[in-house]
Amino acid sequence: MELTAEYKQKVSAALLQGRENFGGSNQQYAKKFGFTASVYSRLKKGEIDGLLGSSKWLSIGRALNIQAKDQKWNLARTKVFEAIEEDVINCQKHGISLMYVDECEIGKSAAAKYLAQAMKNVFRIDCSQCKAKTQFIKAIAAELGLETVGRIADIKAEIKYCINILHKPVLIFDEAGDLEYKAFLEIKELWNAAEYNCGFYLIGADGLREKFKKGIASKKVGFRENFSRFGSRYMSTVPKQKEEKMAFYRKLVTDVLSVNVQDKSKIPQLVTKCLASDLEGDIAGLRRAKYLVQLQSA
Repeated sequence: MELTAEYKQKVSAALLQGRENFGGSNQQYAKKFGFTASVYSRLKKGEIDGLLGSSKWLSIGRALNIQAKDQKWNLARTKVFEAIEEDVINCQKHGISLMYVDECEIGKSAAAKYLAQAMKNVFRIDCSQCKAKTQFIKAIAAELGLETVGRIADIKAEIKYCINILHKPVLIFDEAGDLEYKAFLEIKELWNAAEYNCGFYLIGADGLREKFKKGIASKKVGFRENFSRFGSRYMSTVPKQKEEKMAFYRKLVTDVLSVNVQDKSKIPQLVTKCLASDLEGDIAGLRRAKYLVQLQSA
């Protein structure tokens, strides 16, 4: 696959900008994206051609959320985004741990991705991609730019050391409800190893709530302990009452469409289509909003 020079330039610029928010070494930062410190040094000098293969440029582009021009989707500062941002700032400032558990399709992951890029030493781990214990540990190590080959005990030791020496790091575990039990227990171990030196933030929906509910009810090891470490309460934004909930979704979708639709006269109709309930009465969310916009522009 032949990639354009423009795309490579965008990826390279995002890489160099992202380095400002990474508190580790150049070697760690390069390893995080799967190349060497010497390649990073050449990128800093403006070199691009022949440095990386197309697949590597694409994987880095995906990690940095670099999109093709016609697929650009702007982030809106919704109530959900502001709530998550405030939580992550507090986790970083005070070295505490919190959790945000709310409805699907309201922009939780979008907020987490943005904050992991925009804030210094904030790292997002997509737990839906690393459900098992070994995968989970390696994913954390990779995000921190650490070695992922070797004994798991050694990799964990490196993670613990790293999050204790970095300046106010925060680990965001997005889609945390997807973690298998043994992987879920690892969070407690990391928390114990870096108490108040590292902030931890769990993000999830019904799966995470049910995981805690069932685990605590059955007195399964680790659930009550983790629940306590994350403040013993779920942060959320979506109202429970039907009318308030509909008004919330209307504003949420309107806010997002307002920064992604050029013809503002089309927004009310798009909002109405987006808020149509399914057979069970659930309201569609932001994925449908994005789908409708893309369908309209196709």
